[in-house]
Amino acid sequence: MFDIDRWREIFQSISKNKLRSLLSGFTVAFAILLFTLLFGIVTGLQNQFNSFFVDDATNAMFVRVYKTTKPYKGLQSGREIQLKNKDFNYIAQTYKNDIEYLTARIYKTLNLSYKKKQDNYSVVGVHPDHQFLEKTIIDEGRYINDLDLKKRAKSIVIGRLIKKDLFGEKPALGKFINVGGLSYKIIGIFSDDGGDREERKAYIPITTTQKIYGNNDYIDQIVIGYNPNLTLEQAIAFGNRLERDLKKRLDIHPDDQGALFIQNMAEANKGINTFVLVLYFIVLLVGSGTLIAGIIGISNIMIFSIKERTKEFGIRKALGAKPSVIVGMVMYESLLITSIAGVTGLFVGIFILSQIGSRLEKYFIKDPSVGTGLLLSATVVLILSGLLAGYFPAKKASQIKPIEALRAD
Repeated sequence: MFDIDRWREIFQSISKNKLRSLLSGFTVAFAILLFTLLFGIVTGLQNQFNSFFVDDATNAMFVRVYKTTKPYKGLQSGREIQLKNKDFNYIAQTYKNDIEYLTARIYKTLNLSYKKKQDNYSVVGVHPDHQFLEKTIIDEGRYINDLDLKKRAKSIVIGRLIKKDLFGEKPALGKFINVGGLSYKIIGIFSDDGGDREERKAYIPITTTQKIYGNNDYIDQIVIGYNPNLTLEQAIAFGNRLERDLKKRLDIHPDDQGALFIQNMAEANKGINTFVLVLYFIVLLVGSGTLIAGIIGISNIMIFSIKERTKEFGIRKALGAKPSVIVGMVMYESLLITSIAGVTGLFVGIFILSQIGSRLEKYFIKDPSVGTGLLLSATVVLILSGLLAGYFPAKKASQIKPIEALRAD
């Protein structure tokens, strides 16, 4: 393998046949380049899909209610459905084994002010579990807790940008701000990967929201974090069961698709996984076909090369060269050309992805790239391809009889 004389002969052979070597390498380089670009683009699509859920738990379900569209049990259509605390408690008790986190939400738009600075912001009444379902990152202080709910405390957790708007660079934790005419204590400051819109929100205990802003037990939405041990199929079945039970509980017609809506992230994840899997399969099929074409191309070129070197191989055999030596020369040459061309195509593909990645976001392709696994796989494929492309021509070359080779033109 590391015989210097043998490698010197291989390099001499390549240098004497530059065009042949270039054509041999181009087919493989193009195949690997195409393979890398396609895989990078599919990875970019998957990154884009994942970014849609960056600020929400991937195991979340969102329960919303609207007006009925079908009459049921003597009740007319167009009836407004309202979720209440008892519905929240029903879900918590009935499906406790299927639930990891659970929160209700009540949305308000209120004026927040501190000294001379003020603006309107979205203020959401929540339970403590909301922190994990929203993927809220606490930068200072703490989040809403059970004691805040029990005391109906006027406690508030504000987003990083609210803090910047009202306090600038000055400390905000522990200060009191005016929220819709009432004084609230800032107990926490958070950031959110969802961006500016999410960081201009504030959270208060849901019991405080119900007491002060309505004096009722109404809730706008219920968010469930299903048990992460559930498979996607089990999570989807849980969502369907929950929908059936809530429709029955809220007197909604079983076929009414407008009154109750459950957005189940498990369904979205399943759809995305299936779509990406199909894309990867297509890329694998196209890339493999191109690579096979490249292997066949380099193999054919190696056969042509052997015909040109028939007399050379005959002389070598006449001087005592073993068939294994001839096989080794051809295979090493094929392996060298394939490896250099393949690595070149791989790195050119990676370079192209790095240069055009930011321009592809408008086509819903985010950060297209290839992973370490693909790089390792490509390396293995290159080695096997080089050996395969050179083996059959090498085998043919080793069977040349010296007397026939010396007579060849």
